[in-house]
Amino acid sequence: MHQRLLVALNISSQQLVRYYEGSVSTIVARTTNGRTVRFPANVLRAVVQSDGVHGIFELVFDENRKFVSIKRLPDV
Repeated sequence: MHQRLLVALNISSQQLVRYYEGSVSTIVARTTNGRTVRFPANVLRAVVQSDGVHGIFELVFDENRKFVSIKRLPDV
């Protein structure tokens, strides 16, 4: 069974440079219900925009806590 977590991310394009350079390999974020979640920084490549990564995102992990997918949720 997959686990779905919602996280709010607000990462500028300047901050993302550190992830792409490899100096940061893990993102630590808070879920919308207050839990802390860690995931590989490289998964952000799928959701980067010109100004960075901003919004609410759904992260999906498998039963072994391995990352499966990320998608940005529509603004409400």
